[in-house]
Amino acid sequence: MITATTTVQDLLTIAINKLDEVPSGEVFIVRELFCGVDWNRVPMGTRIKLGSMFLDYVSNPNNKPLVEKLEKKTPQNQQRYKKQ
Repeated sequence: MITATTTVQDLLTIAINKLDEVPSGEVFIVRELFCGVDWNRVPMGTRIKLGSMFLDYVSNPNNKPLVEKLEKKTPQNQQRYKKQ
């Protein structure tokens, strides 16, 4: 269960594991990898750190997560990704 004290590293692990459930070709933002109730428990600063860490993860060629960073962000300035 995700709580306000769940570490950013644990949240990153959860997000990476959820990528297996994302269909190929699907466009998503990090928030959509979490249940709404769980996401609401995560403090704003932690969400921002998670977004940065997720971007670093998918940008690292050694991880080969098969996720593409899209150039156009959401109106809320959230990074969009596409599962390959």
